[in-house]
Amino acid sequence: MNGGDAYSAAEVQYIRRHHQHEPTENQCTSALVKHIKAPAHLVWSLVRRFDQPQRYKPFVSRCVMNGELGIGSVREVNVKSGLPATTSTERLELLDDEEHILGVKIVGGDHRLKNYSSIMTVHPEIIDGRPGTLVIESFILDVPDGNTKDETCYFVKALIRCNLKSLADVSERMAVQDLVEPINQF
Repeated sequence: MNGGDAYSAAEVQYIRRHHQHEPTENQCTSALVKHIKAPAHLVWSLVRRFDQPQRYKPFVSRCVMNGELGIGSVREVNVKSGLPATTSTERLELLDDEEHILGVKIVGGDHRLKNYSSIMTVHPEIIDGRPGTLVIESFILDVPDGNTKDETCYFVKALIRCNLKSLADVSERMAVQDLVEPINQF
């Protein structure tokens, strides 16, 4: 599930609890982990903002929400040039501020990510004796015609790795600057 990478015991427990996808024959799935040297509440304050993915996702240039932020909300995302897409329509499937879980499903757009769903979880941990965060993002999607499961998973994992690296960079900068916004603020 992690492309050959080994998971720690804690990571395995979280993946079993929150990241179980049941792929069909023509789907691929995986989970990626990132350890961030910033407190979980700070990381969650970025992740939970379904209406502002561009705060840490480097490939998002613009996001417009349709309606209020809540389960079932839909956002229209504009993708920066250089990727094989310009737009993505995404629905908020799960937002749990207590367990720190975000679920998103892609419902449209001019790309090949069909039946794409992701789950992102944020877990407090200690890194070098300081508050840190374990972030896990898992996904499932259809393998497009003309591609293999390996090619599809490789592409999606590369995008997620970039997003998680950017999330770490932004969170760690905010932690140094101590710019924490309340999690209940929209």
